[in-house]
Amino acid sequence: MAGATELPEKGTKCLLTVNIPKPPSISPATEAEIETAATAEKGTPLSPTARLFLQPKFNCHIIVILGFAKIIAADEMKAGLQATLVRHPRFSSVQVSQNSRKDIPRWVPTKVNLDDHLFYPELGPAAAVSASDHAAGDRFVEDYATTLCQTPLDPSRPLWDLHFLSVRTTEAAAGVAIFRIHHSLGDGISLMSLLLACTRKTSDLESLPTLPEARRRPAAAAAGVGAWVFLFWLWNFVVYAWNSLAGSLLYVASTFFLKDTRTPISGSEGVEFRPKRFVHRIVSLDDVKAIKCAMGCTINDVLLGVTSAALSRYLSRIYGGHLPQSLRIRTSLLVNIRPTSGINALADMMKKGSDARWGNRLGYMLLRFPVMMCEDPLDYVRKGKEVAEKKKNSWEAIFTYTSGLLIVKCLGFKVVTAMCHRIISNTTLSFSNVVGPTEEVSLFGSPLIYIAPSVYGHPQALSIHFQSYQNKLTVAMAVDELAIPDPHRLLDDVAQSLQLIKDAATARS
Repeated sequence: MAGATELPEKGTKCLLTVNIPKPPSISPATEAEIETAATAEKGTPLSPTARLFLQPKFNCHIIVILGFAKIIAADEMKAGLQATLVRHPRFSSVQVSQNSRKDIPRWVPTKVNLDDHLFYPELGPAAAVSASDHAAGDRFVEDYATTLCQTPLDPSRPLWDLHFLSVRTTEAAAGVAIFRIHHSLGDGISLMSLLLACTRKTSDLESLPTLPEARRRPAAAAAGVGAWVFLFWLWNFVVYAWNSLAGSLLYVASTFFLKDTRTPISGSEGVEFRPKRFVHRIVSLDDVKAIKCAMGCTINDVLLGVTSAALSRYLSRIYGGHLPQSLRIRTSLLVNIRPTSGINALADMMKKGSDARWGNRLGYMLLRFPVMMCEDPLDYVRKGKEVAEKKKNSWEAIFTYTSGLLIVKCLGFKVVTAMCHRIISNTTLSFSNVVGPTEEVSLFGSPLIYIAPSVYGHPQALSIHFQSYQNKLTVAMAVDELAIPDPHRLLDDVAQSLQLIKDAATARS
């Protein structure tokens, strides 16, 4: 379906009109199909978290925007998907539920028709405009992704689709793919690992990507021997227990009465049902590492500090330079509490068609962003590190996960759904940092330029996700334009805050 293209006058906001290709008609599986599938394969029950992501107020989807150096033809894309992703049990199963209210929906294998999942829309004049005006291509991709939020996935088929747009953007020379996956299929870390398991090093098309090694914490034995080891262990236990107790009490308080300060970036009633705008900016990962080395902290600490500084700049401008004191702005940080299957294991699983540990096993952490005006830009990183350190040394995520399971058993699924919705609604934004490959990788023969993951369908007006890839860091945002009408300005604040903190760290070192 051709997309209409209009070149506006200077200063206007919308540049291109987007027409999403009409998906196959959505129709639930017939009773005969369900019965046949259930007879052939009983399937695997959905986890509580997967069921949560299917609720109307938590109908969460993950969107990953991929920039490519060359176009992948439809036949090549189908062959690649058939050999990799389609072999994964979750991407080749439908969610089947019996009529009984107590029945838990199950994953039932089905035959995947890639024509129902892969879209190459006819862009018409839009492609020609983007060839000479790359900014127009950027806006077209943003508009297309926003329109996808209003186009539901077909529940009678596996809950994912892939749209390839042959438009040139500021970073992507050939085209952009928008990969949409329902969050019930898995948590963000596992899904990103699965995506990377479909790629290969550009320098060696037989090799899987290389990820940075996680830095391990010093073992207790480093404290000494004998009684000193015991004291070191006891002290760590007390610290973890205290931080976990404090975090758990705040979690309970946030369920009933503790809310973030109402600010212009807070979501309003019904924000989970409104479409989001997806924007991103690529910054230097080397700058982040330089700050990390100068400050003796982690990359996560730096990103917390940069985000705090950016939010402070953005809100200060809205408040006319007079930022209110003691703003409570928190993120409901989702934490994967299960060891993730490595890229090699996932690639092996798709190769052999076997099952593996998968799904959603997520706990919450409520993390406060220090929003304030600082004369020394490094104070944002110091404050971020202080806040993050308490969360690292706690079992808060395990507590929230296990308490959720307990509430499901004792009070029912509706109660835990209402609680989770209330907690997330009482916080301001979602935040994550995902580690990517250290070298260039290719997807089905085409080099990837950038990876920009995001999410929609949750009751917040702002999501900020950081994704590393080679020596680049993509800052991806999903915003409700009623709350944040100028998301690119907020991206500018992130980039400028990073530069100011890097300059201060360099001068200090």
